[in-house]
Amino acid sequence: MKRVTPAGPSRPAPAADTLLLPPRREKVDAVVGRRLRGLTVVLDQLEDTFNMAAVLRSCEAFGIQDVHVVENPDVPFAPHDKVTQGCDKWLDIHRYKSFASCARALRVAGYRICVSAVRDDARSVFEMEFDRPLALVFGNERTGVTPDALAAADEAFWIPMRGFTRSLNVSAAVSATLSRAIGWRLDHGKANGDLPEAEARTLRDRFYALSVKQRKRLFGR
Repeated sequence: MKRVTPAGPSRPAPAADTLLLPPRREKVDAVVGRRLRGLTVVLDQLEDTFNMAAVLRSCEAFGIQDVHVVENPDVPFAPHDKVTQGCDKWLDIHRYKSFASCARALRVAGYRICVSAVRDDARSVFEMEFDRPLALVFGNERTGVTPDALAAADEAFWIPMRGFTRSLNVSAAVSATLSRAIGWRLDHGKANGDLPEAEARTLRDRFYALSVKQRKRLFGR
């Protein structure tokens, strides 16, 4: 990181990219180039703060930019910071009081809503295609997705189990599903992200600023 002098009242803050060493700029550029908005994760009333955090880490690690959170009325959405390790600053987290309001936002954005649930009409995640906007919905640790989520869904999917264990922890389920989705995209020649250039440029500038250690003194954020 380059050494910087804080901006004063008459001194405008320098452009964030000029404060980063080339390896860091290249890392930001590579991350933005692989970022996905056509694939998103919806968390339906999670209860455990460690699971909340672990899911956010998985989403960021797999290049997902948007996470939609339907808040549990009994448990605040407060991911444990020892698990997130700051990964949430790279994400856009959208919060809703009900699944109905979340579903409306997803529909407007053009997503197909797919809930993780074991039921007769559910498809194996290994049979799914990931070439269109999909919102993957995961329910809470005890009861799964809510009836409202099931009612709003376009389809259900499940992760086949091959051992005696019949279910996965929600954070493991998200990781397994995203791993399959990214693998499918790679197999079908979709190694890059899907952001339009204008969105990619905006996100790149934001990530440059977030990469500056003294950003709060320089940019006020």
